[in-house]
Amino acid sequence: MTAWKLATTNQSPASGRTVRESSSEISELALLNDSNPLGYLIGGRVMHLVDIGGAIAASRHARAPVVTASVDYMNFLHPIQIGELVIVRSSVNRSWNTSMEVGVKVYVENLMTGEVRHTTSAYLTFVAVDGKGGKISVVPVIPESEAEKRRYEQAGARREYRLEMKKRLQAENDD
Repeated sequence: MTAWKLATTNQSPASGRTVRESSSEISELALLNDSNPLGYLIGGRVMHLVDIGGAIAASRHARAPVVTASVDYMNFLHPIQIGELVIVRSSVNRSWNTSMEVGVKVYVENLMTGEVRHTTSAYLTFVAVDGKGGKISVVPVIPESEAEKRRYEQAGARREYRLEMKKRLQAENDD
């Protein structure tokens, strides 16, 4: 993977980046090769798209390659039928020294009717890395809207929970 070995250029203004500067949207048709026997998109494919969409937003924010560190949870609200358009929207909610929380929402659009439904949500943590895989610092997130400010604050609470869970898991593994 030579492309990821390139030197990173994550130098940016010390003030940070706004949420909109790194937001991402990708779209893909739900195709038969990713279906289950009922004619719906398999959950693993949705998970893959969520990870890709989240990584794009995190890389845009960090201006560097990123790796997935964790997925808090993923809710599947509605099935996605084969032939529908899958839309993945992601944005960085908050960043810390080397990590970022990215919120991802998946929508499905029925191309025949134009109906759009929210189908999946997830929070992922990404870590920025240099060309050799070492962690690198990222700039702060600058929330502008009230919704962005709310997500920014909520991300801090989720991070505390993630760190506590990591601590408990490590303690269990040490026993």
